[in-house]
Amino acid sequence: MTQSQFVIPLWADLTAVGLGGVQGALFASGFVGKRRLDPLGVVIIGILIGMGGGLIRDLLLGLPPVTLQSNWYLITATTAALIGMLLSNLFQRLNAVIIGLDAVVIGLFGAFGTSKALVLGVPVVPAIFIGSCAAVGGSMLRDVILGLPVAIMHVGSLYAVAAAAGCAVLAGAASLGAPIVVAAVVGIAVTTVIRLLAVVFDISLPEQRALHRRKVAVETAAIPIVKP
Repeated sequence: MTQSQFVIPLWADLTAVGLGGVQGALFASGFVGKRRLDPLGVVIIGILIGMGGGLIRDLLLGLPPVTLQSNWYLITATTAALIGMLLSNLFQRLNAVIIGLDAVVIGLFGAFGTSKALVLGVPVVPAIFIGSCAAVGGSMLRDVILGLPVAIMHVGSLYAVAAAAGCAVLAGAASLGAPIVVAAVVGIAVTTVIRLLAVVFDISLPEQRALHRRKVAVETAAIPIVKP
């Protein structure tokens, strides 16, 4: 399939943007006290989650951002964020729905990013990297804007790992001759399942232990040892 033959369907792209907008607004609506955001702030976070992945994907590919080539992306992200904000009390009681929504959003952006990169002739490994960045890009922008620790850099549920696994499965299936659409569906499913299992069973990567850091510092004499 050539670049001219492959186009992410607008409805599919807008679905990912809309789900991301709702998920971002729900996250932003959860702040209380001095960190509480006004409606504009909630909408901005929703737009970042909804459109951030696509922006990062296209920038890494050296392309004009598709999300800025049509009115529908901003309209969809803004509308979805407003819906998420207005119905936040209802959604917050449906915790399982939020977790599932988050997992699907990661899978969609990862699949779209990897698929687009592969069709443009990007090698497999960089294509997986681009897809993974697209999957977690919105949340990274969100955390930076809000002044929060970037979630994927800290111990927690398998977020970036789930995205990378789905992107790798997609790229592997495509390289074996599977149609890109079928490979994308499989990749989305893999990301979603891994993310959900990680949340349900509290699975995470092991912490980088302080003992290991001290050992490296002693061996290299390049890192000062700070005693507690």
